[in-house]
Amino acid sequence: MQLSEAAGIHLANSDASEHRPLIITLFALFVIATLVITVWAGRQTKSAADFYAGGRQFTAFQNGLAVSGDYMSAASFLGIAGAIALFGYDGFLYSIGFLVAWLVALLLVAEPLRNSGRYTMGDVLAYRMRQRPVRTAAGASTIVVSIFYLLAQMAGAGVLVSLLLGITSDAGKILIVALVGILMIVYVTIGGMKGTTWVQMVKAVLLITGTLLITFLVLLKFNFNVSDLLGSAASNSGKGSAFLEPGLKYGLTETSKLDFISLGIALVLGTAGLPHILIRFYTVPTAKAARKSVNWAIGIIGGFYLMTIALGFGAAALLTPKEITDSNPAGNTAAPLLAMEIGGGGDSTGGAILLAVISAVAFATILAVVAGLTLASSSSFAHDIYANVIRRGKATEKEEVRAARYATVAIGVVSIALGALARDLNVAGLVALAFAVAASANLPTLLYSLFWKRFTTAGALWSIYGGLASSVLLVLFSPVVSSKPSSMFPGVDFAFFPLENPGLISIPLGFLLGWLGSLLSKEEPDVKKYAELEVKSLTGTGAH
Repeated sequence: MQLSEAAGIHLANSDASEHRPLIITLFALFVIATLVITVWAGRQTKSAADFYAGGRQFTAFQNGLAVSGDYMSAASFLGIAGAIALFGYDGFLYSIGFLVAWLVALLLVAEPLRNSGRYTMGDVLAYRMRQRPVRTAAGASTIVVSIFYLLAQMAGAGVLVSLLLGITSDAGKILIVALVGILMIVYVTIGGMKGTTWVQMVKAVLLITGTLLITFLVLLKFNFNVSDLLGSAASNSGKGSAFLEPGLKYGLTETSKLDFISLGIALVLGTAGLPHILIRFYTVPTAKAARKSVNWAIGIIGGFYLMTIALGFGAAALLTPKEITDSNPAGNTAAPLLAMEIGGGGDSTGGAILLAVISAVAFATILAVVAGLTLASSSSFAHDIYANVIRRGKATEKEEVRAARYATVAIGVVSIALGALARDLNVAGLVALAFAVAASANLPTLLYSLFWKRFTTAGALWSIYGGLASSVLLVLFSPVVSSKPSSMFPGVDFAFFPLENPGLISIPLGFLLGWLGSLLSKEEPDVKKYAELEVKSLTGTGAH
């Protein structure tokens, strides 16, 4: 069923179409404002350090705000709200997993990484291992993880703008995805890390403000009685008390229980391996500032994920499951539809204004995150693969930054093509796949490199390529890609792996391969280099 057929909830219907100029104006204002910021930042980008790390000039609070903006993606705002609205308690597990993951990043990765590298994850690995093979592997892994994450943002953009502009054709949705891709290419090529960071800070403030507003209005509707809100959600969902208990999505079969474990492992361990989050630690002047920025991020992100309770359960209480799934089968439009409902409905000016504001915030979220992801992958290509592998360290800073800009265009084109295919998948589920790939390929290699004396180049290559290949192959042959109505290719069935998230298999395999590759390697670990790296990572001595 097309969205316009869903009883008065789509702006495509004639009564609400009069408000579309307001929506388009808000979107245009945000895009113009962010482009102005990007051009301003671009004029201050003079060196590779400016392009990759914003000149390391951001304070702990600014970076914490930008990290929050980078992390609270379309999956957080659209996907989680939809998952909670459709699956209740099981949908809220995404919020818990995304938040708990920050403890791993804080305790194990943030400070040592800031002390040990310059611009990318490959810098840390190359310090005590053979440069060319590990930088190639780190660059490949960064690009693959970033593209998986970009899929979710592109899918969210297509769904969101389609809802607002009344576009129901596949060609129209693909065009929207392409326009988002072009915008992200502009942000990164012109603004670099400085422009991207400022856009992320603005977006974080907008997202928190918009979510606070919706949370307040939902709680006001239920007289600030959370029990009444949850009770109404359970009743309106058609599932009764089961809506508020574990098992609605992940407890029906043994396979779904395993899928839940796999999802949990991927969410908790994935953050510490996400390239676009890792590079944010290089934008502050000291390791202490990196640690403080993570503390700020935990506070901001924690508050936001608590508010997803109001977004998701509010949508379940005030909208029927049919209204949500008719709009988008995966539930990605639950938050914008809730905004319209809480503002007075699609026919009211209040409903249209609130929908426009919240959707503009969601669009801001998407643009900021895709810029961060594209910057991470293009930086890794330029710094690790082009400058240190292809040019063997002889590239000038100017050549390196130019290569990063060319890589941005290429990655943008690939993301547009894949995002068009993924437009009907739940964005929270797509992000969970990116987390699984990051935790399988990047996290084992980083931890071994920082904390294990016996780790070798062979171990790093086995871990990165093994974790990367296993996670990507398992995703390709899972229900995410084929066999189900909600799959990327629903008309065919080549899924032999039953789980929707590969983390349960691929993450332990990544750690195992890193250990096994190091033990079987004839290469002697560079103990002296490890000692230097240990001192550097723990004390910051000699850090850039």
